[in-house]
Amino acid sequence: MLNPTETTAPRPLVVASVATLVEALCFGVLAVVQAIAFSSERSAMNWTTIAFFVLWGLMLAWCGLSLLRSRSWARSPIVMAQLVQLGVAWSFVKGDPAQWEAATAWTIAAIAVVVLIGVFHPRSIEHLAASDS
Repeated sequence: MLNPTETTAPRPLVVASVATLVEALCFGVLAVVQAIAFSSERSAMNWTTIAFFVLWGLMLAWCGLSLLRSRSWARSPIVMAQLVQLGVAWSFVKGDPAQWEAATAWTIAAIAVVVLIGVFHPRSIEHLAASDS
């Protein structure tokens, strides 16, 4: 098995990992914002939203760090998360979004595309395949 300390991950894989960690941090920030804006009238919705943001962010952080350590299993959940986030971005731009919604959607989509390109780059695939053997 490839030791990540012996061979460094290729740049596209590192970029994908770091972008995933940035996404995880953003979800942590969203959880804090949701907690600050907590409304007792919508308590159940607030708690489930906070829990979702925290769990999604933790999953992304764990997978991003694992991908950085050349763990090939992390690629699948990261790809799934990016596809979900592309769907979220698309839902933001449908109809007549406010300017901040459109900017958010394009930012989410751009980061997702960067991660997908990095994960599916031939050097990344080769490196992760070598780490499995």
